[in-house]
Amino acid sequence: MQKITNDIYYVGVNDRNKNLFEGLWPLPNGVSYNSYIINDEKVCLIDTVEVDFIIPYIKNIQQVIGDRKIDYLVINHMEPDHSGAIELIRKYYPDVTIVGNKKTFGMMRGFYGIDNNTLEVKNGDTLSLGSHTLQFVFTPMVHWPETMMTLDLTANVLFSGDAFGCFGALNGGIIDSQINCDSFWLEMVRYYSNIVGKYGTPVQNALKKLAGVKLDYICSTHGPVWHEHIEKVVGMYDSMSKYETEPGLVICYGTMYGNTERAAEVIARAASEAGVRNIVMYNVSKTHHSYIIRDVFRYNALVVGAPTYNAGLYHEMNVLLDELSNKDIKNHLLGWFGSYGWASKATAKIQEWNENRLHFEPIGEPVDICQSLNDETFAKCEELGRKMAEAILRD
Repeated sequence: MQKITNDIYYVGVNDRNKNLFEGLWPLPNGVSYNSYIINDEKVCLIDTVEVDFIIPYIKNIQQVIGDRKIDYLVINHMEPDHSGAIELIRKYYPDVTIVGNKKTFGMMRGFYGIDNNTLEVKNGDTLSLGSHTLQFVFTPMVHWPETMMTLDLTANVLFSGDAFGCFGALNGGIIDSQINCDSFWLEMVRYYSNIVGKYGTPVQNALKKLAGVKLDYICSTHGPVWHEHIEKVVGMYDSMSKYETEPGLVICYGTMYGNTERAAEVIARAASEAGVRNIVMYNVSKTHHSYIIRDVFRYNALVVGAPTYNAGLYHEMNVLLDELSNKDIKNHLLGWFGSYGWASKATAKIQEWNENRLHFEPIGEPVDICQSLNDETFAKCEELGRKMAEAILRD
């Protein structure tokens, strides 16, 4: 546990063992499950942790409150990495009143069969703990329908649920002023783009509700407690939820025998020579797609290329385009190329993805490569790289 401010304590835990968050997203630096206690006349626990960590979690709580009971448990978000310990908290603290909204309790019945000793709140409602007054701010679809935030009006602390969170365990320090945050910034973009990224409009709606509110601390359910970097963190969420980008090019490709990869290299070199400085390249079969999606959110242009496979598009590229289309990404440029051994399908399939699902701005002429690069297709790849550079620098 660690004191944050004014009777507010961090009681969360770190997970350094899990390989994939939600069974999907790599965790090279682990992840934290953050929970907080307000130790006032009434004791209030804010969110819980994944149930596997119940023993250290209970010890953290007891370090703060000793033998006192917990009066309230506020659940801002019902995903099991934050609500999973509810049943056991009820066993340790049987008199606790669970605070949430109508949708919270519908999910709680479904997940845990709990429907008693609850307090339903509505947007803007307040709850007094003694010295501290809590206000509940509904933020639906950031990124589940029941999500809300809890604002401590006394201490100017926002308990934000998953919003403003990021991947990465906390290595000693809890508050951003105690730690080097360099490793968290790109992990915040990866977290946002893969988990919250589809919900840009709800994030904008949430930010509007928070506009003008004095915040000294933001206590998310993953990652550091934000104090010194609040303006930067809120700014990042504002920019990402507007699908704002910086000039740069993501080139991702599938390749079986290296021919498509060589075409990608030609395109990259031409774009670089034309003035693009931010260029990242990914083999879709080697790099986890969460990192590619992260960089698509960062940069304004994308080039994709892959072989024809089984009269269709190379599988991993098909998967990536499906993932990207599901994010509702806006304001992007797209170029594409393909290769084939005896029947051309890849370039047409990529075009279908863009016309039907992605809706990015097409740039240049697609390049269709039969078997391997020749002088003509080499020149076309160079031209595609130059056209992408012109559009990137124009925007």
